Amino acid sequence: MNENMAPTYMTRGLDIERGKGIYVYDTQGKKYLDLMTNYGVNIIGHANNAVNKAVNTQIQNLTSLHCSFENKTRQKFAQKLIEITPKNLTKVYLSNSGTESVEAAIKFVWAYSKNRKIITAKLGYHGKTLGALSATTSSPKYQKPFKPLFTEFEPISYNNIEQLKLAVNKKTAAVLLEPIQGESGIRPATKEFLKCARDLCDDNDALLVFDEVQTGLRTGNWTASQLYGIKPDIMCMAKSLANGVPIGVTLISQKVSEKLSKGMHSCTFGGNPLACAAGSATINFIEENNLLEHSKQMGDYFIEQLSQIESPTIREARGRGLMIALDLRKRHSAYLKKLQEFGILAIPAASTVVRFLPPLIIEKEHVDTAVDTLKQIL
Repeated sequence: MNENMAPTYMTRGLDIERGKGIYVYDTQGKKYLDLMTNYGVNIIGHANNAVNKAVNTQIQNLTSLHCSFENKTRQKFAQKLIEITPKNLTKVYLSNSGTESVEAAIKFVWAYSKNRKIITAKLGYHGKTLGALSATTSSPKYQKPFKPLFTEFEPISYNNIEQLKLAVNKKTAAVLLEPIQGESGIRPATKEFLKCARDLCDDNDALLVFDEVQTGLRTGNWTASQLYGIKPDIMCMAKSLANGVPIGVTLISQKVSEKLSKGMHSCTFGGNPLACAAGSATINFIEENNLLEHSKQMGDYFIEQLSQIESPTIREARGRGLMIALDLRKRHSAYLKKLQEFGILAIPAASTVVRFLPPLIIEKEHVDTAVDTLKQIL
């Protein structure tokens, strides 16, 4: 690790200098099959020509512009977002990261409601700034050094409808959920659980907030909410939206928008034309190359091949689209290290899950390479 960097990251022991498509290359020239894409960021591969062209064109004209000014590049991106997300989400707030998108959502909830209590799910992950961290329970190590945090967040067991019914009442401001929990091991919600959350919010004038920072563009749909057919009042997106250019998006319904006022929340770099140009190019590339359907097919194939590996170490392969978990009966560390030695990059989740977040351009040959390597390692 660079001695000038703050020691807040684990180190993978690799010095990566470039990437192309589904591969990255270290300074020694070794090639790695990238099935982690910087924690789900490079959704259409590294150095994508369409995104590069859009960024290069935009950077010649205007890189950053405060949202108090109008800008056609930003306007086009906002319109694109509204087109691909649930139809009740009609307004867009732009920031720089997933955590920022969640922080905005929390403030918008409290601006809308006279109440403060927000129901969350145990083992959920929503980010590490103080508001988002208060809702993050995927690991005690994240919260412990910074307590006391906000006390308005009440976690219940994920997919537990009875606990949800007991928790939500007239004093509830919102229910904040990941439709598929990522950090805790790719754990999908049941449709019944999400529908119950929607119905309870409607009955108690509370808001339903979906954190789709990781699920956005990755589950074979534009959003996981579309996978379930459930419409939230607020949706957070980030990670993959601009294929590596920092971005955060908080989409809101009209009734939420009506409670906001000038200066209530803002962001210097949010909605900068550079990120918006990259975002539009990313969405256009996915549309033009039918990558949502492709990701469904490749995700099904990947999970099927993982499920066919005969090993007592494997508990389960699961996921949606190209958001995939291989749940082991042992801790993941040694297996992730071995994969890296064999030239394959994956991510940890929970304590036993090897997580795969590959780009949507993945092909069967890449899946076969990963599965064959896992067979050798296991």
